[in-house]
Amino acid sequence: MKITKMESFFVKPRWHFLKISTDEGICGWGEPIVEGRARTVAMAVKEFEPVLIGQNPLEVERIWTECYRGTFYRGGPVLVSAISGIDQALWDIKGKYHNTPVYKLLGGPTRARARTYAHMRGSSLDEIIANAKKSVEEGFTLFKTGPAGGPVRPLDTVEMIDNAVERVGRIREALPKNVDLALDFHGRFTPAMSIRMIRELEQFKLMFIEEPVQCENVDALVTVARSTCIPIATGERLFTRWGFREVLEKQAAFVLQPDICHAGGITEVRKIAAMAEVYYAQIAPHNPLGPISLAAGLQIAGSIPNFLCQEQVSLGDGYLKTPFKIRDGHLDLPEGPGLGIEVDEDYVKSMEYPGDWDSPRIYNDDGAFTEW
Repeated sequence: MKITKMESFFVKPRWHFLKISTDEGICGWGEPIVEGRARTVAMAVKEFEPVLIGQNPLEVERIWTECYRGTFYRGGPVLVSAISGIDQALWDIKGKYHNTPVYKLLGGPTRARARTYAHMRGSSLDEIIANAKKSVEEGFTLFKTGPAGGPVRPLDTVEMIDNAVERVGRIREALPKNVDLALDFHGRFTPAMSIRMIRELEQFKLMFIEEPVQCENVDALVTVARSTCIPIATGERLFTRWGFREVLEKQAAFVLQPDICHAGGITEVRKIAAMAEVYYAQIAPHNPLGPISLAAGLQIAGSIPNFLCQEQVSLGDGYLKTPFKIRDGHLDLPEGPGLGIEVDEDYVKSMEYPGDWDSPRIYNDDGAFTEW
């Protein structure tokens, strides 16, 4: 079997899908993307065509290695995200060729279903709480939200801290005790501000705090982690096992959140998970993207022992011929071959757009640029 064609689709709301075809009629799908730089990643994927066309798609590890090591400059979000989507598509082909889900090729299943969390949505706190209660009735037992909307100053005011504490307190009070709550700081906080905020929030027994600071300085993350009893999560902006090495060695986080569309695909995230297991760290795949990413995440959930929970924002309605369904706050592991999904290509084409979505620009009240 040989790879014959690679096709890119920029898909609303902000996704990039990749279809890899073979001479035996088996096709695989992946999601190579950097949010806000979809067209850049698509060009990186295209530049891999001379490497992939004519190759045997079943030789996933060899192809991954050649793509990663075949250029003098390794790593980074664009290159590794391109490889991630290619890797997902190759595993999809391999699973379809052997007529089995990917996680079974990787030694699974390690579980029957994957705990899944919901994001809290709403235009007001009352609406957010009301929507969360509905989701609890649907079976969700884990939610994630932010401590406050808008930008955060390097050292913000008492009012800002008190407002955040009130917000989180009201949400926590509205949820049953068997329902967990996690907070995403989104890398907006300085280490000093993060520590101040977290100490005020410890009373709410949060499941974890995500990206309390940016991931570029691991020692800063260690400082925050050592200051609190709340587990720290990070990893959505780290790439390959080399990007996670220092976080694990310094025990800067207990929950690792590699994004299967950024960190190196299924091949690499399994290796990250194996490294994490040595440090008793858990894996909660990051996924603010589409249903192909979700399907890849479930292959990880079904093949590793240290899976914690799965993020999702789309169950694939329209994009998949059979969308995923939440059951008691969980997603069943796919039983279909490969990634276990069937992409509705006609619908995908109807949702194509130029690929020009970009990250919002956020500014403090003094006009200074700050983190989104």
